[in-house]
Amino acid sequence: MADAVRTQGLFKRFGGQVAVGGVDLVVPKGSFAGLVGPNGAGKTTTLSMITGLLRPDGGLVEIDGHNVWADPVGVKADIGVLPEGLRLFERLSGRELLLYNGQLRGIPLDEVRRRADELLRIMDLVDSQDKLVVDYSTGMRKKAGLAAALLHNPRVLFLDEPFEGVDPVSANTLVEVLRRYTASGSTVVFSSHVMDLVERLCDWVSVMNRGQIVAQGPIDSVRRGRTLNEAFLDLVGVRGTGEEGLSWLGSSTS
Repeated sequence: MADAVRTQGLFKRFGGQVAVGGVDLVVPKGSFAGLVGPNGAGKTTTLSMITGLLRPDGGLVEIDGHNVWADPVGVKADIGVLPEGLRLFERLSGRELLLYNGQLRGIPLDEVRRRADELLRIMDLVDSQDKLVVDYSTGMRKKAGLAAALLHNPRVLFLDEPFEGVDPVSANTLVEVLRRYTASGSTVVFSSHVMDLVERLCDWVSVMNRGQIVAQGPIDSVRRGRTLNEAFLDLVGVRGTGEEGLSWLGSSTS
């Protein structure tokens, strides 16, 4: 199977700290892929370099065989991104946000309106489409952001912690939309540190720790008969159980 995403020796340093230290990431086309790792593992930095938001210090990034940094404008036309710390145009309504994004992408206005209507309905935002985004809840903002990322029908969709802070009803809507998207042959790459969620959704997983990929492949081959959480803890190493020290914690005496 051809690769939707491939990196080779991807490297990024901030001052004296190596954030990403030679990542070789592979994501097959049509997969629902998880990028997992503890906080600070380098997931967000890696996704930012892959999507052209942060220039790497070294290494190769390809999406559908095209070099991201040789043709950043062309590649960005074929991808959708829902970044961590999502920022939207808050003084626009939800519908205006989609229309604006569609016109930025060069989609004819009539087609933008048609797609916006469908996305607002599927995301259960019809009743809120005329409200300003600034008044949206976290779940509504995530759904609006995903709608904007899908509007131009990208071939690969990148999501950074898309379910963080999202209520179960909104999360279920996001999951159903993403499953429908990958069923059509498109690719989803999303980062998370919630193993149960990745295990439930993904058919491919890459495990990252301390700026490097420590395991990747079909999720069953990474788990090897364990839960993904057990495999993850073995791969990244358990740094301590918290049993040492803190003898005073919970004591009723001073």
